[in-house]
Amino acid sequence: MPKRESDATSLTSWSATQSPLHRPVYYVTSPVHSHHDAIRISFSHSSPGASPVHPYYDPYHHQRYSSSPIHHYRESNARLSSSWRKLPTHHHGPSESDDDNGRGSMGCYVTWFVLAFVLLFTLFSLILWGASLSYKPQVIVKDVVFRNYDLHAGTDITGVPTNMISINSTVRIAFRNPATFFGVQASSTPLEIHYSEFKVASGHMEEFYLSRESRRVVVVAVAGVHVPLYGGGSSLRSRADDGGAPAVVPLELSFTVRARAHVLGHLVKVKFYHRVRCSVTLREDRLGKPLTLAKACEYRDG
Repeated sequence: MPKRESDATSLTSWSATQSPLHRPVYYVTSPVHSHHDAIRISFSHSSPGASPVHPYYDPYHHQRYSSSPIHHYRESNARLSSSWRKLPTHHHGPSESDDDNGRGSMGCYVTWFVLAFVLLFTLFSLILWGASLSYKPQVIVKDVVFRNYDLHAGTDITGVPTNMISINSTVRIAFRNPATFFGVQASSTPLEIHYSEFKVASGHMEEFYLSRESRRVVVVAVAGVHVPLYGGGSSLRSRADDGGAPAVVPLELSFTVRARAHVLGHLVKVKFYHRVRCSVTLREDRLGKPLTLAKACEYRDG
């Protein structure tokens, strides 16, 4: 039966639209692989023949298997499984390096804590030390009493003739600790009385403790017996020796007071030094009477 023109036109149009040059092309890309591994799938309803892409192209077989969703799922699954098998495996369990890091962090924390504690304690100690410096113990020489004075000719231990002097005296010293939070341990160097460059008498003060905000008066015996003066005592005289007017002898009293305070136990210690120098005049006619030294002494720290 002869085909109609309309049928021929329809067939021609259908064939043209289903030509391999106009077939829709789809790409399915695996999440793991790049675009070079894309799977190209073609759908075709043309007559059997060679595919422009694959030389041996079976339209029926390609349509049946390649365009099947199950086939696509299996193939993608196989590719993903193959890729996942190649991925490195990571272990998140505890390891020796983690333990070392933990011990290192703990040691770092302990070190910083010790350093911070030492720094704070040092700062606190410095504050206490600085505050204690404003509470210096006070020292005042109140008076001296010369109980005996004797000058006579004699010889020293080698037999050299010279004037010999003997002095017996007592010195009263007042101490005061103004500190409100620590006591002091007080002592001194030997108290010495000099005539010119000669030491004619000396005495020792016993060490004692002075509690906070307290006062104390200490009496020290300063004496010298048969002290040779050699040529330095040629100008000295004594009423007992020549029967003349009472003798007047210029002397000098000197010593250094040392005070030690424990502000924070044995960890923070403070030391104070007071140098005392007093000009004293021995009057033979006032033996046994106190001579006030309130304005006759100089006090220096250090």
